[in-house]
Amino acid sequence: MDLVVRGERILVEGAFGPWEVGVRGEQVVAIEPLGTGLAAGRVIELAADEVLVPGLVDTHVHVNEPGRTEWEGFATATRAAAAGGVTTILDMPLNSIPSTVTPEALELKRLVAGPQAHVDVGFWGGAVPGNRDQLAALHGAGAFGFKCFLLHSGVDEFPPLTPEDLEDYLREVAGFGGLMIVHAEDSRAIDLAPHCEGDRYERFLASRPRGAENLAIAVVIERARWTGARAHVLHLSSSDALPMVASAKADGVDLTVETCPHYLTLTAEDVPAGATAYKCCPPIREESNRELLWQGLLDGTIDYIASDHSPSTPEMKGVAHGDFGQAWGGVASVQVQLPVVWTEARRRGIPLEQVIAWMATKPAARVGLSSRKGAIGVGLDADLVVLAPDATFTVDAAALQHRHAVTPYDGRELTGVVRRTLLRGAPTGDTPHGRLLSPG
Repeated sequence: MDLVVRGERILVEGAFGPWEVGVRGEQVVAIEPLGTGLAAGRVIELAADEVLVPGLVDTHVHVNEPGRTEWEGFATATRAAAAGGVTTILDMPLNSIPSTVTPEALELKRLVAGPQAHVDVGFWGGAVPGNRDQLAALHGAGAFGFKCFLLHSGVDEFPPLTPEDLEDYLREVAGFGGLMIVHAEDSRAIDLAPHCEGDRYERFLASRPRGAENLAIAVVIERARWTGARAHVLHLSSSDALPMVASAKADGVDLTVETCPHYLTLTAEDVPAGATAYKCCPPIREESNRELLWQGLLDGTIDYIASDHSPSTPEMKGVAHGDFGQAWGGVASVQVQLPVVWTEARRRGIPLEQVIAWMATKPAARVGLSSRKGAIGVGLDADLVVLAPDATFTVDAAALQHRHAVTPYDGRELTGVVRRTLLRGAPTGDTPHGRLLSPG
C-alpha cells in the first residue's frame, strides 16, 4: 500500500475504534484491527491526543470567481477549506460573473477552478427567470442541483423566482430527478418589515423577521408536495419553521434542511454594536431560537450543517462604518467551521461522531457523493483528517487562509485543532491537487 494510518481512535462506521487504514492510490483499500501490521511506503501513527475522521463535505460555499475574485477565489477558499479539514466543497452559482445558469457558464467556472483547487470542488447551477429550459442541460453537464431565491439575492444578475415560477421549475427538475435548493425568505414580508440602518443589531434583526422565513419555507414545502420534486431549504435560522418541516417529512415530502455554524453558536443578544462581521441573511437570532435549532438537529428535523461561507471585501462588510443596513451580509467561516461546531456540541455533551455525521456523511449522501465521500470506508476516497479534539486555540482572523481577515469568530477560543488533511491520500499544502466533481 502507499499509506497506512494507525491509531486508537479512528472513525469507522459511525464509531471510534482502534484501526489501521490502508490506502492505495487515492482510495481506502483496507481497514483492519490495530495490530494487524499493514505495511506501506508511508505510515502515520496517530498521537495519543489525535483522532482520524473523514474530510468534511461543505455543500454551501460562495467562492465568487470569476467576476468577483476580490471577494474570494478558488485558490484562497479551497486553501482555507483544506486547513480546516474540509476536503469537498460545492460552489454556489452566484456571486460570480457570469452566474452559473447555463452550461457555458458552468464550463467557464470549471476552467477557472480546476488549476487552483486545493480540495475537490463541485458546482451548483442556478434557477432564475428565463432559464428553465437550461436546467436539464446544466444537470447533464454536471451541476449538483439548482439554487433559487424567493427574494432579491443581493446581486442583480441573479434574480429571484416567484412562488409560481418555483412550482414550474420544481416540476421541471422532478422530470430528471434534480434537486432544488432554496434561499427561503418571503420578499413581501421583508419589504413590509422595519427598515434597517445604523449600528444596532436589533434593528437589523427586526428587518429580517422569522415570519419571512416561515412563509417561504411553507411555499417550498407545498410546491415540493404538489410536484413530487426533491427540495432542500438552505441556511435555516428560524426555529418556528421546524414543526412544519417535521410534518412535511412525515408526509413523505422529499425535503432536507441545513443550518449553519453561526446559527448554532452565535446569538443576537451577544452581537456588539457595529459588528457587521456578524451580518448574514437570514440573520443570527436569539438564544432561545438557537436552542431549538440544536434540538432540531438532534431529532433529525434538520439534516445537516453547511458553512454558507460568504465573504466580501472589508469595505463591503462595513468594517469601518459599522452600519448593518449598508454592510454586505455573509459570514466567513469555511476554515473554522469544524472547531466552531465541535466546541458548542462538546459543551452540550454531543459526541464528535454525531458532528462528523452532520458535516460529512449526511451532506455527502444528499448531494449524491456517498459512494466516494463523507466517511472512512473501503472503496471511498482517502479524504482523511487528523484532529486533536481536545486541543484549544484562539482564532486569529489575519492568520486564516481565506482572502480577507474578516470573521465574527476572530478572538474566540475554540476546541479542536486540525493537524493534518489528506485529500485522496495526499497531503494538502502549497500545490493544488483538487479535482472537479460531478454527482454520482
